[in-house]
Amino acid sequence: MKRTFLAASAAIALLTLAACGTSSPDDTGSGPWTYTDDRGTKISLDEKPKRVVAQSSLAAGLKDLGVDVVGVFGPLKLADGSLDPQAAGLDPDTITDVTAGGEYGSLDLEKLAALKPDLVVTNMYLPPDLWYINDATAKKVAKLAPILAVDFKGDSIIESIEDVQKVGAKLGADLDSDTVLQGRKDFEAASTRLADVGAELDDRNVLVVSGTKDLFYAADPAQFPDLDYYESLGLPIIKAKAKPGSYWEDMSWEKSDTYDADVVMWDSREGGSTLQQFKAQPVFSTITAAKNDAWVPWEAVSPASFAAYADVINRLADDIEEQL
Repeated sequence: MKRTFLAASAAIALLTLAACGTSSPDDTGSGPWTYTDDRGTKISLDEKPKRVVAQSSLAAGLKDLGVDVVGVFGPLKLADGSLDPQAAGLDPDTITDVTAGGEYGSLDLEKLAALKPDLVVTNMYLPPDLWYINDATAKKVAKLAPILAVDFKGDSIIESIEDVQKVGAKLGADLDSDTVLQGRKDFEAASTRLADVGAELDDRNVLVVSGTKDLFYAADPAQFPDLDYYESLGLPIIKAKAKPGSYWEDMSWEKSDTYDADVVMWDSREGGSTLQQFKAQPVFSTITAAKNDAWVPWEAVSPASFAAYADVINRLADDIEEQL
């Protein structure tokens, strides 16, 4: 269902630290390796996992920390063959995609088994549901390798990234490396820049939207980690009246002029809403942003890393600046 996809994807994007996984033992690779994930599931292995398969956005976040994976599942390539922004930083030619066609959350178990995984890593936007692994598939995957789940619901961008860093550190990442530290500096610089752009908007405001053929969706920024963060920086995002845990206020297209806005950020994920879809709606075309052609793409899901989000935030600042 579109609502499930939107709600789950929404937590976005990207990205946040929940009641955290805890760990003990030796992270050097010698001796037992244990980790208690955000479901409270304790994972115990004879040694640090070397062959990791991960959801693509998490895999990209781990890659930025210096942790490579042997396989991924979830968005990887766009229809034109280019890299999906949700997997920014990955090289599709060097990893195996174990995503199966058909029902959402299905994996190609033969491909997965051939990789001989030590660990499968994914996240949760609507716990206890695993992102891109449905319940039936999870039972089969668990027979091949333990599943480590990171809870992103209700967390901030920074918290989610730190949560992925915690997992990365257990897998051998050096969080004090120059590359990782530079990613944090770039994120802070990009955040400062977006704050400046938000201030330049002055009394103008921003509406974040998505849609289907029949329904229009307006986002409640407080329920999205990235939008909540952007709002905290001073970006004036309109607060739609969404029920707690629903992420969106949905309505018919006939009521899509409920919120007037000077700038519209539209959900630009492939397979979701399109800019043409919004422009073609006669009622929505009456709001200020539509009249002024003030459209900005919104990357609703991005890799869970400071470096990746620095790029996302800088692109957002570029796009909004064009509307000033």
